[in-house]
Amino acid sequence: MKCVVLFCLFGLAISMPATYEPITLDYHETIGIPEAAAIKRSEESADFGGNRIVGGSAAGLGSNPWIGGLVVTLQTGQTSVCGSSLLTNTRAVTAAHCWRHGATTARQLVVVLGSTTLFSGGTRITSSNVQVHASYNPNNLNNDIAIITISHVGYTNNIRNIALPTGSQLNNNFAGATARAAGFGLQRDGGSITTGQTLHQVDLPVITNAVCQSTFGSSVVVGSTLCTSGANGRSTCGGDSGGPLVTSNILIGVTSFGSSAGCQRGFPAGFARVTSFASWINARI
Repeated sequence: MKCVVLFCLFGLAISMPATYEPITLDYHETIGIPEAAAIKRSEESADFGGNRIVGGSAAGLGSNPWIGGLVVTLQTGQTSVCGSSLLTNTRAVTAAHCWRHGATTARQLVVVLGSTTLFSGGTRITSSNVQVHASYNPNNLNNDIAIITISHVGYTNNIRNIALPTGSQLNNNFAGATARAAGFGLQRDGGSITTGQTLHQVDLPVITNAVCQSTFGSSVVVGSTLCTSGANGRSTCGGDSGGPLVTSNILIGVTSFGSSAGCQRGFPAGFARVTSFASWINARI
């Protein structure tokens, strides 16, 4: 008996394991460092590009007052970029991989608040006080969440905290809801940085974990993961890591991963599900 595609064992056909879409597993080297250099060059030449969130639009100052850009200094002395969300006057939440991923670890970061540019403007607070979730797994980005402690920042029209889910919201999986992501990341795969606003935003439909698992598998998409659809070329992209996913002025996700193939391929995007980490977060703010 000849076996093609299927394995044969004692006359039984066993289907091969499914092949899932890989995620990026060395964020700083692959995405953060090269993008930081491109952003900085463009800002310095006053020619900063609109190549950010895929399929979105420019976000005006104050439209996402809780977002904090992150300029990350790595142990190597290189610079990378990420995002965060302001939770209180002294705490922000980001992705754990913004601090440590692959062979790369950060030394300190600058939280940039109240600005649509990353390397200049706004209120800029340096910190090296970052608490990474004890169960963070850099190989599959499970528990990809961290808390940044910063010096006290006052609230203004352009700087404001985002609320966390409470009460019945903690039991909501938000599937079917529309949520807004914001960030300083690329707007298209292979995009160059040319002219326009830096900060961009996009509205995305939240999908079920079962649908998301069909793309990335059950080891990457776990109960504490939340996913959005990548349909119609709309998604988060390189550089948006750690930034907010918000619905009804509630933080429901922290930008975590996408397909290593790119942002415009129609694949879902993954986030740390904030309801799963509410107790962990509240114990640190």
